[in-house]
Amino acid sequence: MIKTLHANPNREGKPKPPLVGGAFLVLQVGAHAADGFAERLAVLKLKPHHAGILRMLGTNPGLTQRTLSELLGVFPSQLVLLLDSLEEQKLIERRNSPEDRRSYRLHLTQRGRGALAQIGHVTRELEDDLFAALSEREVRILRELLTRIVKQQQITPGVHPAYQQLGRRKTEIAGGSCP
Repeated sequence: MIKTLHANPNREGKPKPPLVGGAFLVLQVGAHAADGFAERLAVLKLKPHHAGILRMLGTNPGLTQRTLSELLGVFPSQLVLLLDSLEEQKLIERRNSPEDRRSYRLHLTQRGRGALAQIGHVTRELEDDLFAALSEREVRILRELLTRIVKQQQITPGVHPAYQQLGRRKTEIAGGSCP
């Protein structure tokens, strides 16, 4: 006779969730946040990896392609595809570097600055939704704790680790779903 395992239901007749650790919870909330962010950006006809580049250029105007490639941990050839897409949408422009004619400096266009403002609005909406169960103090503490983890784990601040996977997911770069 084969025994089947059934979850031990709680009072409402629903199975009890398994006990999970903090890393799982961070991953679960992170995946949920990434999906919500991607859905909100789709309305703007942007992908999360485009938003990250626009944010970086909004904070650091005039970065060279090489510096941005190194910062994001992306192969230069992969970054070129992303930048081409943003340039086609007239969100960024490449300008010749006065120091090195072989190099380009990257700048947001007026349209790019408008898109960045919309990304900021979308991000604030997402954070309001995600943190609705927390007080302002708790959100501040959570941000501080996560920032400490980022530092301790030597993660580049402000850069999503999915950029490093772009070389492995070439087919998704221009129009795919990578974060």
